[in-house]
Amino acid sequence: MTDTQTPHQPEPNKDRRTVVLVYILLLIGLFTGGLASIAAAVVAHSKSGTLDPVYESHLTYQIRTFWFGIAMGIVGTLLMIVLIGWIILIWVLIWTLVRCIKGFTAANDEQPITNPQTFLW
Repeated sequence: MTDTQTPHQPEPNKDRRTVVLVYILLLIGLFTGGLASIAAAVVAHSKSGTLDPVYESHLTYQIRTFWFGIAMGIVGTLLMIVLIGWIILIWVLIWTLVRCIKGFTAANDEQPITNPQTFLW
């Protein structure tokens, strides 16, 4: 008797649930001072390289959303003293909302992110 192991086959429904969870955590992070966003980044980084290629593009997009959002959030917070920080923080809020809604919609339609490396939408 031999043990044959089949290679890991991605499960599209499970992969989609993972990606949707990360989008939800990123959105919640906007209202929790970034705490839920940290959980989103941990999930996205831990699942990176293990999902169906359609959903891998979402993880790349989410990871970039997290890191750029955190960086701009720090810059905005530091610049609040000169009032321009508020503009940056509002821009980061809108930018994150648009990226999460766009990604969430694509994930529900089982579509990849066309250009996950972009910093725009």
